[in-house]
Amino acid sequence: MGDVMVGIVSDTHGWLDPQLLEAFEGAELILHAGDIGDEEVLEQLEEVAPVKAVRGNIDGGPLRFLPLDVCVEVNGRTIAMRHIAGSPKRPNRATRELIMRTKADLVVVGHSHIPVVARVADALWINPGAAGFQGFHDLRFAARLRVDAAGEMSLERVHLGPRVRPKGV
Repeated sequence: MGDVMVGIVSDTHGWLDPQLLEAFEGAELILHAGDIGDEEVLEQLEEVAPVKAVRGNIDGGPLRFLPLDVCVEVNGRTIAMRHIAGSPKRPNRATRELIMRTKADLVVVGHSHIPVVARVADALWINPGAAGFQGFHDLRFAARLRVDAAGEMSLERVHLGPRVRPKGV
């Protein structure tokens, strides 16, 4: 398998920025790290690429059936995902157990609305930041991850602009 691009998003809170559909064009997989807010967000993302998602603390209705954590493999790299994970300096117990159980190379998290790239044990920790306009964050972000055939990973931040509610939404 050649290079694989993975779109990473979190905390959309019921609104999908149309820029994300363009930013994730060419992705083979999209990871949504919770606080989706509306099934329609996942449906729109599915039009671009297959989606794996975890349940966030605001995800009720049909979204309440999403798993709390997910693990996928991309070009030999194990990616684990969970919404509420603590911080890289103090991962919560469930996240520590997830990393150990899956032997994750990469952990994708959400909840804090703060973009972070760090290391936890042998895993890379990524919080893409919030892509929606609800919350306290000033800027909105997502990320693109590329995993080459040898398993080398590179990450690119996707800037979505300020946290301003678009007209008509």
